[in-house]
Amino acid sequence: MDYGMIGKIEKAKIYAAERDERIHFQSLQVSILGENDATHQVKYDDGHWDCDCNYFVSHQVCSHTMAMERILGSMVELGVPA
Repeated sequence: MDYGMIGKIEKAKIYAAERDERIHFQSLQVSILGENDATHQVKYDDGHWDCDCNYFVSHQVCSHTMAMERILGSMVELGVPA
């Protein structure tokens, strides 16, 4: 392995360790396998959440979006429905 690659690996470790300050998602889309084998599409776009489950439609929040907030932590804004 060359020294350039070693430096890149070390920098990657620093970025990962400082992820709360350095990394912020602008958008993403994930599939979450819910209960009863139902798959739900969860989207995050510029601070706004969306989910295709029935609960989200009426409450603008659901277990799927809350799970993603917990997983991503401070890398996303919390509780902003689409």
